[in-house]
Amino acid sequence: MRIQFAPYILDFKSPAGTSRGIMTNKLTAFLRIFDENDPSHYGIGEAGIFPGLSPEADDRYFYKMAELVTNVKLGMPTDLTHFPSIQAGFEQAILDFSSGCRGIYFDSPFVRGEGSIEINGLVWMGDYDEMMSRLERKLKEGFKCIKIKIGAIEWEKEREMIARIRQEYDSSKVEIRVDANGGFSMDTVLPVLAQLAELEVHSIEQPIRQGNPEQMHKLCELSPVPVALDEELIGKFSYEDKERMLDTIRPAYIVLKPSLIGGFSGAQDWINLASQRGIGWWVTSALESNIGLNAIAQWVATLNTTMPQGLGTGALYKNNFQSPIELNGDRLIYNPAIPLDRSQLYLLDWRD
Repeated sequence: MRIQFAPYILDFKSPAGTSRGIMTNKLTAFLRIFDENDPSHYGIGEAGIFPGLSPEADDRYFYKMAELVTNVKLGMPTDLTHFPSIQAGFEQAILDFSSGCRGIYFDSPFVRGEGSIEINGLVWMGDYDEMMSRLERKLKEGFKCIKIKIGAIEWEKEREMIARIRQEYDSSKVEIRVDANGGFSMDTVLPVLAQLAELEVHSIEQPIRQGNPEQMHKLCELSPVPVALDEELIGKFSYEDKERMLDTIRPAYIVLKPSLIGGFSGAQDWINLASQRGIGWWVTSALESNIGLNAIAQWVATLNTTMPQGLGTGALYKNNFQSPIELNGDRLIYNPAIPLDRSQLYLLDWRD
C-alpha cells in the first residue's frame, strides 16, 4: 500500500471575511492511497487545514504528511492525534479506497440520489450593505435557517439585520443562529444576549474566546440564548479532555468540524459524549474543497439528524473540483450522474 499527498491553493471567487481576517485563498492538501500494483485506482481524501484554527497550521503540517507517507510504505502506524486535518484526510482516502475508488465514503440512500440534507444559509462577514444583500439573497433562495457571523461591524447594525428578518418571519418560519467567534467579553456579551433572546435567536456560537471554561460555564448558566461551542472543541485530543470540557461547561450545543477535531472518528467521539449528556450538535464544514465537502456530506447523511447542518456548497472557489454534491434550495443533494472528476486530480503535484 502506498500514499501520496499534493498541496493545493484554493482561490476564492471574492474575498471572504472570516474571524481570522479577509481570505483571498486557502491552502489545503489531498491524500491518495493506492496499491502500487495498480496506481490508477486510488482513494482520495482532503486534509483541510484552516489557518489560525487548525492545531497543525505551521511547519509541522507537511513534515507530518511526509512521515505518514513513509510509514504507510513501511507498514508502520503514524500517530495523528495532534494533526486532526491529516487524520480526516487519511480516513477519507481509506474509506474511498475500501469502497472501490468511486468517491463513495459512506453508502446510503443519499449517494443513490435519494434524500437530502437541510443546511443553513451562511451570511459572511462584511460591511452592513454587503451583509444585508447576502441575507436577503439567502431568504429569497428559500433558506429556513440563517446563520449570521457577528462581530464584524458595530453590534447595533448587526441587531438591526436580525430585527429585519423578524419583522417578516417569526421563529417558526426562519431559524436564526449567530456565530460570535469569541468576539465578546463577559462584560459586553450579556446585554447582547438579552437582545438576541428578544429576537428569538436559536443559539449563539462561541460568544467569548475559547480557553476560559469557568467563564463559559457561567455564561451557559446565565444566557437566555442557548450557547453552542465551536472553537472550544479544537485541541481536545483525548477522550478524557473531551469529557472534562463538556462536564465543566455544559453547553446546549456543540458544533462539529471534522477537519479540526480529528475526522469522522474524532467527531463521533464528541457525538457520543454529547448524546450521553443531552447536548445537541450539528456539523459544519471548514472551507474544504468539494473533495472534503463530498465526504463530510456523505457522513452527515448517515447520522439521521433533523437539524439544519452548516455545510458549504462548493461555490466559494474559482478552482474547485467537479463533484456530485449540488445545492437545491436550502438542501444539499447527491447527483449520481456527476461523478468526481479524477482527471483534475491527476494533474496535481503528487509527492511521496
